[in-house]
Order: sequence, then structure tokens, then C-alpha cells
Amino acid sequence: MGQTARVSAYAWIAAGSLAAWLWLLLFQGFFWRTDVRLPRRTDPGEWPSVCVVVPARDEAAVLPASLPSLLAQDYPGRAEVFLVDDGSTDGTGELARRLARERGGLALTVDSPGEPPAGWTGKLWAVRHGIGLARARDPEYLLLTDADIAHAPDSLRELVAAARTGGFDAVSQMARLRVDSLWERLVVPAFVYFFAQLYPFRRIGRTGTRTAAAAGGCVLLRTEAAVRARIPDSIRGAVIDDVALARAVKRGGGRVWLGLADRVDSVRPYPRLADLWRMVSRSAYAQLRHQPALLLGTIAGLALVYLVPPVSLAVGAASGDRVAAVLGGLAWLVMTGTYVPMLRYYRQPLWQAPLLPVTAFLYLLMTADSAVQHYRGRGAAWKGRTYTRPGTVSDEG
Repeated sequence: MGQTARVSAYAWIAAGSLAAWLWLLLFQGFFWRTDVRLPRRTDPGEWPSVCVVVPARDEAAVLPASLPSLLAQDYPGRAEVFLVDDGSTDGTGELARRLARERGGLALTVDSPGEPPAGWTGKLWAVRHGIGLARARDPEYLLLTDADIAHAPDSLRELVAAARTGGFDAVSQMARLRVDSLWERLVVPAFVYFFAQLYPFRRIGRTGTRTAAAAGGCVLLRTEAAVRARIPDSIRGAVIDDVALARAVKRGGGRVWLGLADRVDSVRPYPRLADLWRMVSRSAYAQLRHQPALLLGTIAGLALVYLVPPVSLAVGAASGDRVAAVLGGLAWLVMTGTYVPMLRYYRQPLWQAPLLPVTAFLYLLMTADSAVQHYRGRGAAWKGRTYTRPGTVSDEG
């Protein structure tokens, strides 16, 4: 009787996991589809002016692969680039000036804001300084892009045309991240998959929905919308600044669009698991608003959705509980099928799809470690700065 009860419990848990996957498949904004790309667009009759703001801290290693792509933008209107050197110690600012002299293209201004005051993250303080410099040129749009992002020559043109055609106040593309090393192949596609599961791209672009997110590496922002939403002052302490920015724009009545990029790429390498671990864990607990209850719920949810299917299949097969095995196998099959489009987008072999539970377990550990670092007072650490009490939005947000 005890064995029967235990096996029956496995079956019920497996049924819960399968139900969760069926709900995610059908009712979570079709998050698993990867066909959300720049919306239909037509060239405007008159191209608006754009200023590109690039916050950069110790980016000399990646700048030669990214900055020239911005300077070489084939944009019919007026455009220029502002690189804000955020206290770099590796010669980032001087390298940027040299690249501009050697490569030519759009005008480049390099400046530094000094150390951020209390309550500001370093990146957003740099963005604030860059926007201040840019607004002296009175641009209609601001392109906020990270120093590790390389753009195709028509990237700016396509972003502006999409914003104008769709009437969007913010158009963001999630850059295609690098997937060269073994760990990058295992972790990176899943990172984007999990992000889309939390913030389904289709819902973000719909009028009247509360879902809001952006990808900080590439955000075209209407200057008027930035002023209305008080960006970046209203999100000055945000560690997850891209999501906070999109929420601020939507709260201010603006329209936001987010999708996957075709020709916008991150050139930053994450060759080791430790590199990827730091990338995820530095902000995972901030995403949960530093709430222990949300942390426990997230860990339980990850376990139910991603770990229960293979465990139920294995335990059911070993114990003779066919119901648990079948339900676990079906849940794993649905999970695997929803991951296939993301692997195709990243041009990875499809045999990796059944390994998603392994990656999810790593993310579970990264999330737990993020909380541990927070309570040790280390908070979100990035490039020599530690934010002991980071938040997704500022106190005023």
C-alpha cells in the first residue's frame, strides 16, 4: 500500500508538470516561437535625427568589433555617436577615439561622467550623461546600445523605420548572443528561451497589455517618450535596467516592441561556465525583488516544470509506474518541442533540446547563488562595482 501511494504521488506530480507545460504551450503568449522579428516597416519620407548612446566600462577587448559597426551605419538622416567612458582603466576612451580616426563614419564624441552618486548604477549614470550630451543636438530618437553589440550597416535605418511605421516609442532587439564555446551552446539559447517565457514578446507589443520588457543591448527610444518617462532618472537604481526602462515607457503611455534580432550581435565571449554564472547570478535575485517567498516559489516552479518530467520518467520506468512514466515523458516531450525553435534560431543541433532540464538545473543553482550573494552583502557585482541592495526599479519608480 505504501509503495502504491508513493507511486501514485509521482503520477500526480508528473500530471501537474504536464498540465503546466500544456498551459505554457498554449496560453503564455506562444513564447516559444522565434518569428517575432522587426515588424513591417516602410521608409519615412524624412528621416529623423538620431543620437547613439554607448555606455562603456573597461570594454577595450570588444570595442574593435563593435564600435566600427556603429560608426559605419548607413543612415540617410543626421546621426552621431556618444560613447560614455564609465571610469575605465583599460584605455577604452582613447581606443574609441583612435577607432573613429582610423575608420571614419559617423561623428563620435567620447566623454566621462565621473563616479556615480549614491542610488545610481554605473551604467545608468553613464546613460544619463550620454543622453544629456545627446539632447543638446535635439534628436528625435536615441539609440541606447551596449559596447559589446555589433550592428549591421542598416541596423539604425531598420529600427527607425520600424518605430515610425508601427508608432512605437521604444523598439528593442535582443541581440544574438555568442554561442562558440561548449558552455555558451548549453546555456545561452536557454537564457533567451527563459527570458521569452517570462516576457512573451507578442504580448509586449500589444496595446493595452501590462507585459513590458526590452533588451538593453539595443533600444531605440523616442526622445519625447524618454522625457515623459523620466529616463533614466526614474530607474536610476535598476540592475535589470532594460525591463525597468520598458515598464517606465509603458507607464508613461508609450508603446514598446521587443523581438529577436537577425543582424544585431553580441561580441562578448562567455567561454567558461563561471563567466555565464556571473552574468545570470548578478541580477537573478533582483528580478525576484529580493523576496524570499518569490525565491522559494521560483525554485519550486523550476523544479516542477523542468526537473519533474525526466525524474518522473526515470522513476516511473524503474518502479513500474506506467502512469508516472508516461505523464513525465509527455511533459518532457512538450518541453523539448518548445525549445527546438530557439535552438534553430541559434543554429545549434537539435539533439540539445532534451538537455534543457540540465540547463534549467544550472539556472536554479544560479538563482539560489544570487540570493546567497545578496544576503552576504555582495549584491549585484559587475566590473568592480557592487550594488548591495539592487532593485529592478528605483524607489520613485
